[in-house]
Amino acid sequence: MKIIVTSIFVQDQEKALEFYTKTLGFVKKHDVPAGEYRWITLVSPDDQAGTELLLEPNANPTAREYQEKLFTENIPATMFGVADVREEYSRLINQGVRFTTEPTEMDQVTLAVFDDTCGNLIQIVQN
Repeated sequence: MKIIVTSIFVQDQEKALEFYTKTLGFVKKHDVPAGEYRWITLVSPDDQAGTELLLEPNANPTAREYQEKLFTENIPATMFGVADVREEYSRLINQGVRFTTEPTEMDQVTLAVFDDTCGNLIQIVQN
């Protein structure tokens, strides 16, 4: 068994698509109409056959509340791996991304947390 799709709730799919592709550098894999929303998945440019990230609308009140509570409590919605956290931090800062946690070493892991502008905090870790 393996993870093939994981989702993240977003307030606005189009805004999320722009942020996750243009700012973070993910590649759009699927963009299919699904009722009043879309089935939008992204993949890493380095692993286009890998796990897909679904930009899931938070239209359901339970989803919206879950997303808001995570954000309010400063809990990242998900985690992405990067080769160098400090380098990625600098790249994203230069693109105007707001970080809530600057690069921090915790035991054997270096991490940072940023606001994805779509209702989520995202943690990056050096892998």
